[in-house]
Amino acid sequence: MTGIDPRTVLLLTGALGGFMAVVLYLLRLNYPPAIKGLGEWALSMALGLVAGLLFTAVGKIPVLLSVTLPTITYMAAAYISYMGTQRFFGVAPRPLPWVIWICLAVLGSTWFLFVDPSYSSRLRLNLVVMLSLFVAQGSLIYQKSRHSYAGRTTLVILTIATAIHLMRLVSTFFYPVGSSVMDPSLPSVVYITVYSFLVPIGAISQVIMATERLRAELEHVATHDSLTDAYTRRYMNEAIQRELERCTRHGRSMSLMLLDIDHFKSVNDVLGHQAGDQVLVQLVARTNQHLRNADLLGRFGGEEFVVLLPETSLDVARVVAERIRMSLAETTGPTVSIGITTNRAEGDTVDSLLARADAAMYRAKNNGRNRVEVT
Repeated sequence: MTGIDPRTVLLLTGALGGFMAVVLYLLRLNYPPAIKGLGEWALSMALGLVAGLLFTAVGKIPVLLSVTLPTITYMAAAYISYMGTQRFFGVAPRPLPWVIWICLAVLGSTWFLFVDPSYSSRLRLNLVVMLSLFVAQGSLIYQKSRHSYAGRTTLVILTIATAIHLMRLVSTFFYPVGSSVMDPSLPSVVYITVYSFLVPIGAISQVIMATERLRAELEHVATHDSLTDAYTRRYMNEAIQRELERCTRHGRSMSLMLLDIDHFKSVNDVLGHQAGDQVLVQLVARTNQHLRNADLLGRFGGEEFVVLLPETSLDVARVVAERIRMSLAETTGPTVSIGITTNRAEGDTVDSLLARADAAMYRAKNNGRNRVEVT
């Protein structure tokens, strides 16, 4: 026996869970649609609140409402939370196996409630279902987000929750479990109390994950062109400046490439701006196929693009440019003219590099277009 009332613990947990459900739902309403899973997480917390309230009514209302229904609700809440995590990471949920698994567990729990009454058997079934869901959710987060702060925090919480459920499962074979979830024995109270603390903490970790994703989305919007997903001019200017300073310090080489689509105005005039937009998108996609991870491609405005090639000599840059030019020339769309330059002296600036690359690009235009010029 302990001095802690399980009903009080469940009621407090339900109140915190309900509050976090509201928080998650408000995030869903206000965060970008690209951040998915918040609705499922909110629903999961709300269902947890309902399950907790029904469990506290054991002995006061019919067992179908105080045992069977909250058991179903509790398992559904855990699965919906896992589904939300899947959607958050862009993984298509596969509910059928889990629905079958939960239904079998509910049928078994109902059997041990009405046909062959055994609270210990019901408890073990419930714990096994929860353990399987925790392991599945933890595995997904480990694969997708173990390197982020929010991902690591959520993994720690899930690991603790898994350990608690596992210890509770093992304890059912060595200690009396009583007749219901409201049993005041020490193992039952410790399990309920510790797990109740983890519920709001788990919801907070989900809020942190969503906030991290929002920050990443905002950073992406601030640094990437909305149409082509190439880097913005401002970001490229800063990146070129950083690379130029690094090259100056360490005596390294870098190359800069300016690409301009030939006769792009005629594409817009004849085929329309949507066709022109598609040309820009395709150019970025094809150009990226010939670049390394360290290389950067940015849109400088209109049909003009810049490519930063760190640790690249002028000769190598020309080879890369020719590959890009030939790749684009093979398509049915317009060709490109490309100008290339490299850093030359300590006095080089971003403007001087861009000016030289621009002059080379215009020389390519004047010499017939669909060609590469070097300066």
